[in-house]
Amino acid sequence: MVISDLLDNIRLLFVSEKKPFLQIKAILGFLPHNIRLYELALKHKSVNYYEHGKEHKVNKEKKNLEKGNKSPLFVYDLKRRKKAISCQFANNERLEFLGDAVLSAIVADILYRYYGNKQEGFLTNLRSKIVCRNSLNKLAADIGLDALVKHTGAVTTAHNSFMNGNAFEAFLGAVYLDRGYRYCYRFLEEKIFGHYINIDEVAQQERNFKSMLIEWCQKRQYKFEFFQKEAREDHNRNVPVFHSYVCIEGIPCGTGNGYSKKESDQSAAKQALKRIKSDKNLLIGIKKASAGKSNHLSGE
Repeated sequence: MVISDLLDNIRLLFVSEKKPFLQIKAILGFLPHNIRLYELALKHKSVNYYEHGKEHKVNKEKKNLEKGNKSPLFVYDLKRRKKAISCQFANNERLEFLGDAVLSAIVADILYRYYGNKQEGFLTNLRSKIVCRNSLNKLAADIGLDALVKHTGAVTTAHNSFMNGNAFEAFLGAVYLDRGYRYCYRFLEEKIFGHYINIDEVAQQERNFKSMLIEWCQKRQYKFEFFQKEAREDHNRNVPVFHSYVCIEGIPCGTGNGYSKKESDQSAAKQALKRIKSDKNLLIGIKKASAGKSNHLSGE
């Protein structure tokens, strides 16, 4: 790889716009070849939705044009914007799908080699902690990837956005297509695990709040239910948002929001666990509800 890196540095001398290549190199530790892949990996779907909204507007204006507005300036502007939209109607979701699979495989490989005596359950749980959206969101910020993600401004103010974590996966997908599996492994092993992830520390952490809540309820034989509903953000009607709430013995205990059902469930479970620890009246109510159910079943 030393010779390959040397050749890449020589090629860079003949590139007119060096800044994008150097920005990616600062993150990866080596130069990219196809910079377009990385640009796509850093394009959030909110940009896609924004352009899609403009496309609807153009279609509406096209209908107006057919009704009689034949101004030459209007016709030219319409064609120009439609052409621009057709070039921009793409985002990083496909690369995110690919990067997710590559990330999971490499992390599994690294953990398998690191822990030579651990069982499948331990390794699976640890991998889940490392590749969860919260962890990837933090990693994206740690390596400076978040500053390169393109998005509409409203997304950054929305609750629990995992935009940067998703971009991290898409970014890895771009590395895979651009440089291959070995360079993906090199990036994760040397840059990520070498500087930002302490495997032993992560192994001691517990982040699956939903699993923790389920275990707490099952231990006490409490009935629990998660409910979700989908809505749309006020500022961007194309982006789906999920609202979850969890009930224990029929008593509402926590609510949460997110861009996926999993995220909103985790948020609701986290709030429920926090309330269980701090709200004595809530615990008393759950116990009474459970006792009342037991008495009803026994015929008392």
